[in-house]
Amino acid sequence: MYAYQKKLKDEESWANEGQVFGGVAIGIILFGKAGYALPPGSIENATTFKYPVHFTSISAASVESVVSPNLNPEVLSQLVSAGKYLENQGCRALIGACGYFANYLPEVISQLDTPCFFSSLMQIPMILKSLKPGKKVGILCANGSVLKDAPALANCGVDDTSKVVISGAEVLPEMQKVLDGTRHYNVYRLEAGLIDLAKQMVAEEPDIGAMLLECTLFPTHAWAIQEAVKLPVYDFTTLIDWAYSAAVRHRFGGHL
Repeated sequence: MYAYQKKLKDEESWANEGQVFGGVAIGIILFGKAGYALPPGSIENATTFKYPVHFTSISAASVESVVSPNLNPEVLSQLVSAGKYLENQGCRALIGACGYFANYLPEVISQLDTPCFFSSLMQIPMILKSLKPGKKVGILCANGSVLKDAPALANCGVDDTSKVVISGAEVLPEMQKVLDGTRHYNVYRLEAGLIDLAKQMVAEEPDIGAMLLECTLFPTHAWAIQEAVKLPVYDFTTLIDWAYSAAVRHRFGGHL
């Protein structure tokens, strides 16, 4: 129900059983134990967004249990439970705050009624359709060795991996701090490392026509990466902004 629409002025507005707030279209499921700092631009930082978001976390989710080619039954169960909670609070689009949550996407969406956007990787098929034939998408991810063997890419519609080029940031000392759960890292040194990886990818694969940042921390560095490689750069923020724009439509103003 969209209570602000005039055509509903004679209808009752209802809250779901157990609903305690309203007006938040985007629900974001986080790691219960992040183990890393959360700068502006990261999906875990509320100042990243121009609209309200509601965060919830699941205790089973961590770098160790999610950034993996294997599915964890407890992570799956808690993702479904968290999704149902966010649905009940009125969220209209559900986000999984790790690109590797896509490993669980088919199982989760089969049990929920709200659209789930569990990975920035979901944008790749659309990006490829926008590019000249033969062009590829360069993926900067948290752990490239894991992504290559995980079901996440296939679950996001990437059936032909020859159309993507994967570079894993696990080779960077600052990213290793994130993966090790030290709770701290140097944001600027991570950015410099990501820029170097992006430039190396484009130099070695001149057919790359766009970049996709998989990790929820990487949108912080999207502007700098784009300045370095001069290509379109997609990430979790472009995905979530797109989902929000469909979940909450606004009337057009202006004049004829």
